[in-house]
Amino acid sequence: MHELQRTYRGSAFKDVNPEWEEQREHRSGLERAIAVASLRQGDDETARIGELRELLRTAGASVERVVVQRRERPDPRTYLGRGRLEDLKELVERTAPDLIAAESELTPGQQRALEDRLKTRVVDRTGIILDIFAQHAGSAEGKLQVELAQLEYSYARQEGLWQHLERLGGGVGTRGPGESQLESDRRLIRQRMGVLRRRLRDSERSRGVRRKQRAESAVPKVALAGYTNAGKSSLMNALSGAEVDVDDALFQTLDPTTRVIEPEGHRVLLSDTVGFVRDLPHQLVAAFRATLDEVRDADLILHVLDASEPEEARRERIDASVSVLGEIDADEVPRLLVLNKIDLLDAERRRELAFREPEAVPVSAVTGEGLDDLRARLAELSRGRMERVSVLVPYTEGALLSAIHRDGTEVSQESTPEGTRVSALLPPAVAGRVRAALADLSG
Repeated sequence: MHELQRTYRGSAFKDVNPEWEEQREHRSGLERAIAVASLRQGDDETARIGELRELLRTAGASVERVVVQRRERPDPRTYLGRGRLEDLKELVERTAPDLIAAESELTPGQQRALEDRLKTRVVDRTGIILDIFAQHAGSAEGKLQVELAQLEYSYARQEGLWQHLERLGGGVGTRGPGESQLESDRRLIRQRMGVLRRRLRDSERSRGVRRKQRAESAVPKVALAGYTNAGKSSLMNALSGAEVDVDDALFQTLDPTTRVIEPEGHRVLLSDTVGFVRDLPHQLVAAFRATLDEVRDADLILHVLDASEPEEARRERIDASVSVLGEIDADEVPRLLVLNKIDLLDAERRRELAFREPEAVPVSAVTGEGLDDLRARLAELSRGRMERVSVLVPYTEGALLSAIHRDGTEVSQESTPEGTRVSALLPPAVAGRVRAALADLSG
């Protein structure tokens, strides 16, 4: 697991507490974490702590202890109340964990107060997710996006890191307040964020050109979206034969993968994108907007859910995904619910699921069950964007006939004395060119 509370690694930056690194050098394997949560009455502790466990496991840590406090809202200064914080301090002194992991996003003040009191590295939900993204980013653009998100997250957390240092200015010949180390660090971070934003804008322009080219074609764009670890990448591989990495880990896919598939002979562009999660940090939504635009610009979203999860958990996953779709202005894009991992359900649970989600397509990316039904839905989408053309092509225009076969689907032809009578579904642009070419011949 990366050093989550380390600031940007430029020459002017230091570890928050170098002793933390020294304390861990003798340890191997997963880091040991204590999970802490401030939950309201009625919150599902099992689900909330379970997701935090999974996030930490993916980041490279194991939860050794759990400390939960029930209160209407977290303490604004220390996150946990005084009594529960004292209990946590005793537990930390007794077990010496590598880190404390908060189930919620902490304010910079709460994080500093906890670290000062516990003398242990404290990370929150946002920091853990950022760490996972940093591990999984593969492309140059993905790495830029992650770095920008990390810097935006750490910018507000610089205060307090240099309280033990004097100001850089002052003294004979340098009267005045000078520039504090905090101000210097923040200036360097702002400069780096400016560089990253410019690079991402350049990358977005290139991506925008490619999206525009795809938009001008009749090939429909379909995006796989949904809660992380629902099996989107497995479904992508099953439908397209792509070799997208598939692991039992959250946020395994960050960089979008697009493949052309041909269900029932109709071309479709299928994209696998970053998974969603409850309360996805706004830094990541903003940084990964270019990647998430693959979802926003799609003609259809395949909203993938894990069919084997309990009903309540599944509804929460749907709500979380819809929230992110709304944040990226993709909530108006047509959606088709795809219930993956149907092979894990018995007959009774399948009937119950069919009753609750009658419009959904149940599939199994592992066994292939239901994939033909899903392909039929995608073929129907592609067919709806095509134009039926029935034309007579003179025998002298073999190139035109070849173009119809190359770009069309459901092509049928019949030889007549005047030429070849052809019926086909064509992209509107191709249909227009065919008609124009034949009009020129007859004119």
